[in-house]
Amino acid sequence: MITKRWSVDNSVDKEDSYSQFSQAADLLKNNEVVAFPTETVYGLGGNAENDEAVRKIFEAKGRPSDNPLIIHIADKGQLDAFVTEIPQNAQALMDRFWPGPLTLIFNLKEGVLSHYATADLSTVAVRMPDHPVALALLNKTGLPIAAPSANRSGRPSPTTADHVWEDLNGRIAGLVDGGPTGIGVESTVVDCTGDVPVILRPGGITREQLEEAVGEIRVDPALADESQAPKSPGMKYRHYAPDAPLYLVEGTKEDIQHFVEDKKKEGLSVGVLTTSENLEFYRADFIYACGQRDKLETVASSLYEALRYFNTTDADIIFCEMFPGEGVGHAIMNRLMKAAGHRVISR
Repeated sequence: MITKRWSVDNSVDKEDSYSQFSQAADLLKNNEVVAFPTETVYGLGGNAENDEAVRKIFEAKGRPSDNPLIIHIADKGQLDAFVTEIPQNAQALMDRFWPGPLTLIFNLKEGVLSHYATADLSTVAVRMPDHPVALALLNKTGLPIAAPSANRSGRPSPTTADHVWEDLNGRIAGLVDGGPTGIGVESTVVDCTGDVPVILRPGGITREQLEEAVGEIRVDPALADESQAPKSPGMKYRHYAPDAPLYLVEGTKEDIQHFVEDKKKEGLSVGVLTTSENLEFYRADFIYACGQRDKLETVASSLYEALRYFNTTDADIIFCEMFPGEGVGHAIMNRLMKAAGHRVISR
């Protein structure tokens, strides 16, 4: 398959003047799959109403078909077609955070969306992205678009078009290149089908922000206990992992350097994932500074770039610092735990 690639201005406000949007939208309306940028990561879109289109998403990613997808819309009015109701808490969260990096879980109206998109569940995950290119493309199609991250399953999520190209060139019909994304980690997923909203996946909107909008927010126990099956799209299987094994180190930078030296004595090439504050401290074969520790949003925005960097090296093993688990740090640690396969070591 030949993958078409279009470059567009990510501040576009007159999408009708861009033939790229029409071409990409036509592919989507013809049940092909197209990657496009959002404010979180690049998504791989397909018509959520069509079984063939959704199957192509799973095939391109190599993603297990029992893993539900997030449906992307450009207008809140589209919800009426495929959800049974909009609870009061959901409405409050939509009013506050849509468009934005927040996915909400609703009860599903049967017979509208492809059952592949929802993995035969009775619920559906929906969000409205806060990105001009994504919204322009969604508006052009007029469709609900199923769109997981546009990477091969298990690999770090893509925050640039080049990341998508590296993983999916030749496997998808098109790629809309709107430049780098902003937030860098996926959307927060909140289940609104019960009396109290429940965070199923931490992301770009923090628990603290959600509580300011609707009061009490609970957290899915599966986020703290890996023995429990998670309910959120994109959280059921190992994700985000670089090729070399990644270990999170509970301790000081001196502890990390101790592990580095031990592995180097064994003849291994060693990588360290750190922040700019500690960049000059480490003596390892490969070192990557992932933002600033005192500005965790910078860590989030460059996290997947950092994980992909190590795939360009000969690192045999990677050690990584840990981060506070509050605010956006919750999302960072969630992704790092998944990338490390929950391997945490201490000296």
